[in-house]
Amino acid sequence: MGRSTELIHHPYRAPDAFDAPQPGVFKASTVFFPTVQAMRERDWKDKSAYTYGLHGTPTTFLLEERLCALEGGRHAVLVPSGLAAIAQTNLAFLQAGDHVLIPHNAYGPSRALAKGELDRLGVTHALYDPLSVDDLKARITPQTRLVWLEAPGSVTLEFPDLRAMVRACQDQGVLTALDNTWGAGLAFQPFDLCPGSAERLSVDVSVHALTKYPSGGGDVLMGSVMTHRDDLAQALKLSHMRLGFGVGANDAEAILRALPSMDMRYAHQDRSARELVAGVLGHPRVHQVLHPALPDSPGHAHWQAVCGPAGRAAGLFSLILDPALTTAQVDAFCESLRHFKLGYSWGGPVSLVVPYAWSTLRGEVPAHLKPGHLVRFSTGLEDSEDLLADLQQALSLA
Repeated sequence: MGRSTELIHHPYRAPDAFDAPQPGVFKASTVFFPTVQAMRERDWKDKSAYTYGLHGTPTTFLLEERLCALEGGRHAVLVPSGLAAIAQTNLAFLQAGDHVLIPHNAYGPSRALAKGELDRLGVTHALYDPLSVDDLKARITPQTRLVWLEAPGSVTLEFPDLRAMVRACQDQGVLTALDNTWGAGLAFQPFDLCPGSAERLSVDVSVHALTKYPSGGGDVLMGSVMTHRDDLAQALKLSHMRLGFGVGANDAEAILRALPSMDMRYAHQDRSARELVAGVLGHPRVHQVLHPALPDSPGHAHWQAVCGPAGRAAGLFSLILDPALTTAQVDAFCESLRHFKLGYSWGGPVSLVVPYAWSTLRGEVPAHLKPGHLVRFSTGLEDSEDLLADLQQALSLA
């Protein structure tokens, strides 16, 4: 053999009996088959075999299974981002003539996707009040195929009556898809909304921006779509195959490495957010604090019902600041923060802050929120005492 041929086809294979704290990383587009018959017969959909890198490797199969253990699902697929997970769900279960419902407080790009892409494909959509089960029921039509849920909304943090909304959809035979990025499988289980009860209540699909808490580093873009239903899993996996979604092996490795510390990080960021919220309550420049664990935060009782009286509440909170402040003053307030960096996303090691304009969210302030300037915070892994001091010094300058 020539040198190049020998290097490519060298017969040595490392022994299989190797075990270590971190799983191996398998990178592949092409997958080899031992025979033509095996090439014709292999099926990747039940994770019993490999056919092509897009359809799974030992690394991605392992991550999917561990994510199922985290959220309580049975089947999962990986996609390049949280928004891709929302798109994948819509494209797997909707077709021309269908109707989808989205809460008013949904993740902004989800609404933009419906308006810019689904409408173009003949799928209509409408928005519903996230705090009104009756409004949701009234907007379900014979064409409604899917209802999106967020618990809580990603900026204004209202927590819906998740159980009642899922029941209402089930009564009408409508699928439910939950953006579970905030809960992350740690605050509550999307496929068991009544733990300890005889009632088995579950959403149909859970999407998760793994970019946030599962990654934890602010350096990976990835999402997952999960279901506990075998029939939905088939449709989901076939759609996933046709769309050609794939994730990088090193990104999957980064999330596998971060998962063992996810519970501790989530708990720290949850605790920090509560300490900061307690430290700014009553401040004259703060007209409303939005955090599901606060008794007067919209949907607090619904949060308690699903997460428990002493349940978890992630690391997000929002402040509605004095409407007498100008936009320039609010911008200066955000820029005066030393430990909170200006940046989108959350769940990473660095605390973040983003000011939002109502015009980009809902157009007008809903009745359950006070007028003022909306600013969202996410806690990182810094010491909470330092974060609180930073927040208080910035408020003193506002």
